[in-house]
Amino acid sequence: MPLDPETFDALIDTVRRFVAERLRPLEAQVEADDAVPEAIVAEMRGLGLFGLSIAEDYGGLGLTMAEEARVGIEFGRTTPAFRSTFGTNVGIGSQGLVMAGTDAQKAAWLPGIARGEIITSFALTEPDVGSDSGAVKTRAVRDGEVYRLTGTKRFITNADKADLFTVMARTGDDPGARGVSAFLVPRDLPGVSIGAPEKKMGQRGAKVADVLFDDVPVPAANRLGAEGEGFRIAMRVLDRGRLHIAAVCVGVAERLIADCVAYAGERKQFAKPIAEHQLIQAMVADSKTEALAARALVLETAAKKDEGADVVLESAAAKYFASEMVGRVADRAVQVFGGAGYIADHGIERLYRDVRLFRIYEGTSQIQQLVIARETMKRGS
Repeated sequence: MPLDPETFDALIDTVRRFVAERLRPLEAQVEADDAVPEAIVAEMRGLGLFGLSIAEDYGGLGLTMAEEARVGIEFGRTTPAFRSTFGTNVGIGSQGLVMAGTDAQKAAWLPGIARGEIITSFALTEPDVGSDSGAVKTRAVRDGEVYRLTGTKRFITNADKADLFTVMARTGDDPGARGVSAFLVPRDLPGVSIGAPEKKMGQRGAKVADVLFDDVPVPAANRLGAEGEGFRIAMRVLDRGRLHIAAVCVGVAERLIADCVAYAGERKQFAKPIAEHQLIQAMVADSKTEALAARALVLETAAKKDEGADVVLESAAAKYFASEMVGRVADRAVQVFGGAGYIADHGIERLYRDVRLFRIYEGTSQIQQLVIARETMKRGS
């Protein structure tokens, strides 16, 4: 059930002020340190941000998808690393458990996840497996009351601080998606190790790293769903995650547009503010139009999801359009700022680098195109 309007408006107002007053002033520090300050993480826990999508019965806020999207838009107005700090707990790191977990599994893990005491992560990608996610090579072999888990996962968000991984591993002889199962794997099990964080183009402060499993004894009770259901669980998780990322892209675009408008009103060339030059206006107009279209698509799709509709196509379309859109908006922002946009002082070049990842993770733009085409053909229009 959605929050009552007054309570939700208060939440959005709190998040908006938190972003503007606490997070934006720290953006350069996060970029330089490649880390989000622990004091900010503690404040996020206090605001309940780690449990946005977790039911109130387990200590979360229990937001609907439409409400979560609105929060995602607000967090898009600052460095993406801040959202990523709690994002896996809200999305891909917890939703497999939310969607497919048993009552016992939920009771054991969700309260700690909602409080931010347990950080979650989603381990699907492998060195040789990216877009072809049904081809995972990590194996889980049943051995009495445990599965012996062996393999390597790559580019795993929040791996450096995760306490619990949702891991996709092959349990059957079927070489395709039907042979994949999902497991809840605590970090402290013997045989689990984490690689060094990768050096990335952008989104500093949000770490990704390899996760290695060497004959890890995972209790059979930690399997999510039945054997062979892992790929289906992963796709359901990604459907929701794609919509969340699309919302964040909208927020980043709105931030960039606001920065462009403010700068164009102050910067003068040819004896007048550049905001009065029509070619600058054209870039602002294109960016604003695309951002409005993306916002409408995200919020409409989120509302449909809350109604129980099948939104596989719409979620893919939202993620595809919004992630490509914010890339174009960031590019125009650099152009509006000119040389200043290429210099770190204004933060435009940082956001330009940050948004590039949105077109890759949770399914590349090309995968979204395939999903959109497949689902359109299936529906007949």
